Amino acid sequence: MKNIAIIPARSGSKGLKDKNIRLLNGKPLLAYTIEAALKSKCFDVVMVSTDSKKYAKIAIEYGAEVPFLRGEDNSKDSASPWEVVKEVLLKYKELGKEFDTFTLLQPTSPLRNAKDIKNAYVELKEKNANAVVSMCELECSMHLVNKLPKSLSMKGFISNEQYNKRRQDIRPYYRFNGASYISKEKTFMKHMNIYDDKCYAYIMDRSRSYDIDDLNDLKIVEALMKK
Repeated sequence: MKNIAIIPARSGSKGLKDKNIRLLNGKPLLAYTIEAALKSKCFDVVMVSTDSKKYAKIAIEYGAEVPFLRGEDNSKDSASPWEVVKEVLLKYKELGKEFDTFTLLQPTSPLRNAKDIKNAYVELKEKNANAVVSMCELECSMHLVNKLPKSLSMKGFISNEQYNKRRQDIRPYYRFNGASYISKEKTFMKHMNIYDDKCYAYIMDRSRSYDIDDLNDLKIVEALMKK
């Protein structure tokens, strides 16, 4: 199969300016994802989708290719990542390159490593899946979560049945961690959706599931890397 890694790196981050190229332990944030993708050896092409010539130069320095910049519509903060994927696949097709699968690798997940990428691909093949999405166990059990009224009263927050359950007996819940989304190209382009009855979860450890959204996240991940 021919596989492409698509790393989206828009330049207009509002929460943290130039987030995707902020230095993390001495390297631009997006460099960690490029390096993991290359090290996995799963891809015929590792590309960065960006609207910035500056970002493109950095991406190329770390081994990715940037054969074109994003279109104007997909450079807005309202742009869907799936529209970005569609644009990339169509533009490569114009260049005479087609792929069997794509993997969307967000640069805000720098602790996701090459082994995670390889294992997710193994799962795709073993289950003959249309898609595999990375997830991790939720940080706290859902039985400890509820809404609060304006009065902040705890009445009914936890039922007696929930209160008396041992933590070990509670079935874990999972969340998207944003690290990777693998899909067969034909399935995606036909439905513009990867979530069907042949989409499976690839479970990652929480320690590698940090998604950098703000400066505090960046500092936490940097501290983890140094440790």
